[in-house]
Amino acid sequence: MRKHNSALTNRAKELRKSMTAQERKLWNLFLKDYPKRFLRQKVIDRFIVDFYCASAKLVIELDGGQHFEEDTVAYDSERTTILEGFGLGVIRFTNFEVDTNFDTVCRRIHAEIVKRNY
Repeated sequence: MRKHNSALTNRAKELRKSMTAQERKLWNLFLKDYPKRFLRQKVIDRFIVDFYCASAKLVIELDGGQHFEEDTVAYDSERTTILEGFGLGVIRFTNFEVDTNFDTVCRRIHAEIVKRNY
């Protein structure tokens, strides 16, 4: 298992600087100060995941509208399968969920971390 691909490091740095509004919201209002450490735009294998918590082995992905196109749905499914093959949990939220149900998103993340750490 190869968990880091240094060829993607520069792209990950760019993505950290240009986070979407929903990524910024989740990061600034919840994940940044969460008791477990989260990383933004983490390189894992050939992917850059939105957020990663190593202690919980958890990936959080935020999906914009492009994630509902046929090709992207298939790609996201394959990507999730590969990440899960590394023993990682993957939870996905739409940008709409972050915008309209932020408290629910935070509760689901917290519940998943509690579940994965015990």
